[in-house]
Amino acid sequence: MPRSTAEPLPVTADDLEQAVQLAVSTLREAPSEAWDSGAGSLEWDCWETVEHLSDDLFAYAVQLRPKEPPVEGDVPFVWEGRRPGGPANAVHADRAAGSAGLLQVLEASGALLMAMVRTVPSQLRAHHVFGVSDPEGFAAMGIVETLVHTHDLAEGLGLALAPPADLCSRVLTRLFPDAPSTTDPWPTLLWATGRAVLPGHPRLTTWRWDGTPRS
Repeated sequence: MPRSTAEPLPVTADDLEQAVQLAVSTLREAPSEAWDSGAGSLEWDCWETVEHLSDDLFAYAVQLRPKEPPVEGDVPFVWEGRRPGGPANAVHADRAAGSAGLLQVLEASGALLMAMVRTVPSQLRAHHVFGVSDPEGFAAMGIVETLVHTHDLAEGLGLALAPPADLCSRVLTRLFPDAPSTTDPWPTLLWATGRAVLPGHPRLTTWRWDGTPRS
């Protein structure tokens, strides 16, 4: 299903909630012994990847919350890895809580970003390395992080994932305006983030989105 050429709908906190709940419901199906397996093409295992995703959502939320959000850098939490080559996170889940606890961390981190997107002024601007962005942009970034890392996890855990086409289409329009518009949105999002081949287009070895406000 190609992307619509109509005026794009905004990306909302409800869209982010849909993405996070899809991730959580998908990952609940993972066998308990599989969390140490690799996550798709990433160098991290599946447990670390959920921690990284949770950390992304947390980091986006806190970036929006200071009275004067920083536009030249991140809110200075300490991000550090637990092992050489592991993700540098401020958020880590207690392994004693098992995978159910890990998914609670993911769900809670997503809820923090949803709350910020719903409550801060739409004209607010805050720093991201891919461009100063607005609350809608941070929601869209959170959705992309959630969908593509859940794809990585699904590959490592042997699970199926098929996000809604309209959700993928909205975040493509918001963050990847130059991506192909005549191809199916989910494969196109995977292509735009360097994770898949898209017929008629070279596979990307480097990529970035454009989070700058559209108006």
